Amino acid sequence: MKTVKISLDSIEKVKSFVNTIARFDADFDLVSGRYVIDAKSIMGIFSLDLSKPISLNIHGNDSMDNIVEALKPYIVE
Repeated sequence: MKTVKISLDSIEKVKSFVNTIARFDADFDLVSGRYVIDAKSIMGIFSLDLSKPISLNIHGNDSMDNIVEALKPYIVE
């Protein structure tokens, strides 16, 4: 598992984020406070507080390097 902080501060960003991770055969969880939701669920994402960065947990067998590279536009330090 790998965890990164991401920012999804617009509707367009959420849509493109979900389209990006849907290409990978891996599980993605977004963690905001005590809530954990499936990151491939647009409705789930909109139930979170998107005004601040959220943790993304990546579980999978795909190459982590490829996943992280694809997620660069959303990752915040």
